[in-house]
Amino acid sequence: MEFFKLLFHAFIFPGGIFIICISLLISGIDRKLVARMQRRIGPPILQSFYDILKLIGKEVIIPKYSNKKIFLVMPIVGLVSVCIIPLLIPIFNNIYISFNGDIIFIIYLITISVIALIVCGINSSSTFGNIGASREAVLLLSLELPMVISIISVCIFSGEILGINNNFLMNSISLAQINQGSFMFTLKLLPAALAFLMIIPGETGVIPFDIAEGETEICEGPLVEYSGRYLAILKLTQSIKGFIMSSLFVSLFLGGNISNYKVVNIIIFIILTCIVMFFSITVVRTVFGRLKINQALKFYWTIPTILSLISLILVSYF
Repeated sequence: MEFFKLLFHAFIFPGGIFIICISLLISGIDRKLVARMQRRIGPPILQSFYDILKLIGKEVIIPKYSNKKIFLVMPIVGLVSVCIIPLLIPIFNNIYISFNGDIIFIIYLITISVIALIVCGINSSSTFGNIGASREAVLLLSLELPMVISIISVCIFSGEILGINNNFLMNSISLAQINQGSFMFTLKLLPAALAFLMIIPGETGVIPFDIAEGETEICEGPLVEYSGRYLAILKLTQSIKGFIMSSLFVSLFLGGNISNYKVVNIIIFIILTCIVMFFSITVVRTVFGRLKINQALKFYWTIPTILSLISLILVSYF
């Protein structure tokens, strides 16, 4: 019953439309900033909206040797999973929907969005799609470990693990942040915060971690056979994922009691999310070139994993 309630609010409630619109708007701003930093004019800020609307009007072509039902359903599964997540992320001391284990549910939804993309590539009956899917699977394996350890560190520090609650509630983390003033006042979680910042570009699939798509190598990998509204859904999912990963970082590491007014909290939350996106996505994809898949795997299993483990040890024993 809770799942159907989440679906209703994700797509029918105005909050779902707001998340989609703001994700596309921030995506357009990101493209403009990258162009300016590279001394180019760049596309209009609303170009992301134009692209989605244009794709919706295009013909949908289904590969001859792919499973039609899987080919059409999996992009929707990915979009549904990322649209539910914002409903579970607290905006400082305000939370919309909360239930026991919602932190674990968020991790599952993030993983489901990646698995949906992997299935899209495998089912596309294309060599490029299969290569992209295998790369996406390797990235998933490399990213999940440091991300989960970072979140566990926050849970331990807030008492959600090895404490009095053990309910894995995002709301409890927000309350702990309010009592502490802000999580960033403690150095124990600073390594985990840095690790999570490094994870964001990998989860969103932007340069230097756009290895699974590799437009100049494998023609967008899992997306190669998609067209029309289903390609629009996949592109929209990527835009929303960048916003939700950054907002999850703000909720986990930059929380606290900011204001007693909900509107003020929402505005400050969005501003902080935009700042996180600027440093973790915009700057990163402007400065760095694409990595190889083995380089990405080595990076995530060393630096972010070590940083997240440091925080885990600090919050557990000190």
